[in-house]
Amino acid sequence: MRIVTPAGTATAEIDEARDPRFLCVLTHGSAGGVESADLLAVRDAVTAIGGSVARVVQPFRLAGARAPGSPERQDRAWGVLVAALRIRFPGLPLVQGGRSNGARVACRTARAVGARAAVALAFPLCPPGRPDRSRAPELRAAGTEVLVVAGGRDRFGVPEAADATSLVVLPGEGHDLDRDPARVGETVAGWLEPRLG
Repeated sequence: MRIVTPAGTATAEIDEARDPRFLCVLTHGSAGGVESADLLAVRDAVTAIGGSVARVVQPFRLAGARAPGSPERQDRAWGVLVAALRIRFPGLPLVQGGRSNGARVACRTARAVGARAAVALAFPLCPPGRPDRSRAPELRAAGTEVLVVAGGRDRFGVPEAADATSLVVLPGEGHDLDRDPARVGETVAGWLEPRLG
């Protein structure tokens, strides 16, 4: 599915649940794509509990850029593409999430788009080597329940438990969350299911 936004065209890879209970919109990090192991594992686990999943490639990635541009521009585009997806899936509660930069977008925009919950995979707490530049306020300002799944060895740091509704730290995982992606998916589905029952 192609979606035109103020920042350019985005695409959404759709995996529909047989009897959908909610819509889950996921997106990638700055340099990655929607085929990362953790996003695919979340897709599989979420569709198994009745979530239709849209994995969104944002406009900057379709244009070949590795940097997303300003948060304001990225968030405006996100609001437009989520609105388009909600037209396709009317009436379903919305969950949104992403990995790394995509987790930041999901948290920054959750309140504005009316998300029931946000999932932050490998939330990049601080730029490497810059612990003074914490992005924790983006988690705390989401305006909805937030699950953070972090690797215990993430070079971008790990948020504090108080920064989110739930924090799950996976020992031995780094920023890519690719050592045991099935566990990432199970963690997300297990957290979402009681909230969307």
